[in-house]
Amino acid sequence: MSLTDFPLWVLFTSIAVLTAMSAYFSGTETAMMALNRYRLRHLVKEKHRGARKANRMLRRPDRLLGVILVGNNLVNFTAATIATIIGMRLFGDTGVLLAPWVLTFTFLIFAEVAPKTIAAQRQEGWAFTAVFGLEPLLKLFYPAVALVNWLSNSLVRPFVQHHQHDGDHLSTEELRTVVNEGAVSVGERQNMMVRLLDLESVSVNDIMVPRGEIVGIDIEDDINNIVSFCANSQHTLLPVYKDNINNVVGILHLRRLARFLHSESFNKADIMQLTREPYYVPEATPLDKQLQNFQKEKQRIALVVDEYGDIQGIVTLEDILEEIVGEFTSDYASNMPEIVPQDDGAFLIDGTAVLREINRALRWDLPTNGPKTLNGLVLENLETIPESNLCLQIDVYQIETLQIKDNMIKSMKIRQVAPEIDAAAEEEKD
Repeated sequence: MSLTDFPLWVLFTSIAVLTAMSAYFSGTETAMMALNRYRLRHLVKEKHRGARKANRMLRRPDRLLGVILVGNNLVNFTAATIATIIGMRLFGDTGVLLAPWVLTFTFLIFAEVAPKTIAAQRQEGWAFTAVFGLEPLLKLFYPAVALVNWLSNSLVRPFVQHHQHDGDHLSTEELRTVVNEGAVSVGERQNMMVRLLDLESVSVNDIMVPRGEIVGIDIEDDINNIVSFCANSQHTLLPVYKDNINNVVGILHLRRLARFLHSESFNKADIMQLTREPYYVPEATPLDKQLQNFQKEKQRIALVVDEYGDIQGIVTLEDILEEIVGEFTSDYASNMPEIVPQDDGAFLIDGTAVLREINRALRWDLPTNGPKTLNGLVLENLETIPESNLCLQIDVYQIETLQIKDNMIKSMKIRQVAPEIDAAAEEEKD
């Protein structure tokens, strides 16, 4: 009995079944290739049956594509044959010409575009269900799949590098994008992960306490002044220096000093015995490396030096931790005396204020890839030290100098303004 002897309703039913099968193969290909590999591995660890089967098949993508394409092409060509017979029986030679057009339109909508769109939107649900039928089909078509894979691999081998980069390995920038855009509803933890990835792009001189703001003990000072200073200090670790900060002789932990403060025989020699060797780090050390160094050296505070060995500032373990978890206060701006809000919405800011701290306190985006302080940023843009007060704009920040003294801008008034809209860009967008 030939195909031409079957009733038309059987042939039409066969076309419908073959269309559904083609939709299954097309959607499965899209769903399997669109699976998030990292979420898939998580589901495998959770012992999800569909995920485990999908992961096993994705280890050999050539076999996966082979069984899908062998099945899909077999279904499509069979449907084309049946459609030609239907067209010939209904319309004669005209039907033979019309059959490919009608079948192409039908398959394009119901077996290609629609199922692939659904599979792309619900890749996990489709893939983890379809894979249960895909494994038996692979066993059934294995000889044909193996032959197709061998022939295709032989053809593409000259065009494929033997040592390709593993697509599952992410660079730091790619990982940052995954954390920024891939995580959902993780709140501050997501921000912490992003800041952790940013550590390698920030050096210790970006976050250090500048030399002019270092609080320490001058061992040449009077012993009573030293005791009073230690008793009222807000810091636990203090550098001990002689005459000036470039001559640091040790680091003193005030906890070790507490039991001697009320002793009548307490003297400077006792202080020196309680100090430990200062720990120095280069100013260009990345924060991720310095965090490891602190752990390795069992240190919590380091003196930052430049290429000439001069002390530029101090960095502590807490400073680096705050770069990751944020400031240990809910109102950071209120704890910065360098920033004073004004009634008109502007801010009165000290010229020595660090740009990164200003950005963090006010949620601004002042450039930090050059000078570290506000005074340095303004002088870099002016390219001269102004003789009198003036106004300028850097990006979306209007800056008015208020006090110039000792070759630096002591204080400024800054307000953030709305960015100007590029009319040409808007017309092009429209």
